[in-house]
Amino acid sequence: MKKAGAAEKKRVRRSSSASQNSTRDPSNDTPPRKQAAKKDVYQLFAEKVRDHKELESRWAVLQETRVEYFRGKDFVSFLRNHPELKEILESDKNLETEDIANALLRKNLLVRCDRVVKTLRPGKKKLSTWPAHLEIFPEQIFSDYDAFFAWTFVKRRPLWQTLLSFCWPVLTLAICLFPVYPHRCKLLILYSCAGVLLVILSLLLVRAAIFGAIWVILGKRVWIFPNILAEEATLGELFRFWPKKDEEERPKWTARLFFAVVAVLVILLLRHHAPDEAARARYHKRMSNIIDDVLEWNPRLALSGMMEKQPDVANATEPDRNFSDTSQTSSEKTTASDRIAETILEQHENEETGNTQDNHQHQQQHHDNI
Repeated sequence: MKKAGAAEKKRVRRSSSASQNSTRDPSNDTPPRKQAAKKDVYQLFAEKVRDHKELESRWAVLQETRVEYFRGKDFVSFLRNHPELKEILESDKNLETEDIANALLRKNLLVRCDRVVKTLRPGKKKLSTWPAHLEIFPEQIFSDYDAFFAWTFVKRRPLWQTLLSFCWPVLTLAICLFPVYPHRCKLLILYSCAGVLLVILSLLLVRAAIFGAIWVILGKRVWIFPNILAEEATLGELFRFWPKKDEEERPKWTARLFFAVVAVLVILLLRHHAPDEAARARYHKRMSNIIDDVLEWNPRLALSGMMEKQPDVANATEPDRNFSDTSQTSSEKTTASDRIAETILEQHENEETGNTQDNHQHQQQHHDNI
């Protein structure tokens, strides 16, 4: 009986293994090397899509970490306009955009996010197009309706950034060696930095003046160079001149009138308390002296001054037994000098008294003659 039961168990195991082999998907019989290659294909596809400039993306904070993210509808339109990128996926190049995105989500190359602030702020007509703070969405499924997706892998640094990182220590050393530069180089660096700073401040001042004038007169918010103060922006976005469309509610005329009166009062107050010519001249002289001290500093002059001070230092570090002698001699010299000074003062007083007597006699004789 035991032999028969053991034989039946062996038959059941063989039949179960045969049924599993018959129902196994042939697509899963790929060796592990091919599966690894398929993962590399999706990794390469994700890197190509992320490095592409036409996929609009922004930076936000996700769980105290800065991440780069994009919108689902932008991903759909991007792959529709660039179907050649699907060729990287090889056997999966015919998949739909939604299936490709879900595959990226399963491979942890993407993570679906949602905005943290889901309510309208006062004065806003709709939610922000690109929120600055995100949180992980519970369902990791692709959607093109108000859905955000953040990249989870570290972006490869291009070669020029790696080479540029080696230039920062050289630049830091060059800044530290500014005092030993020739005078012409100092002047060139000084005027270049002052010119750049003047351009930046003038641009910000003109930008604020245009915004204030249009806001008070027309009630519209117009910022020229809207990304000039952005933390994360490309070079093209940084110097974009035309402002964005104003999506906020139009301000009330009472608020505009109030800020216009405040601006006029501030301008009049600054004009009334402006420094006069003498104060400006003193400030200019003070600043020019500071700049001249920096520009005219020379290591040779500094070294020569240090060499001149060395004998005094050596005399100050002599033994204490010579200190009493030097003090005695110095006291003798001071007493002798005091005596000489007293005699000179007495002679000077005598000469003055003699001159006054002569003048008095001369006046008396002149009076007698009259």
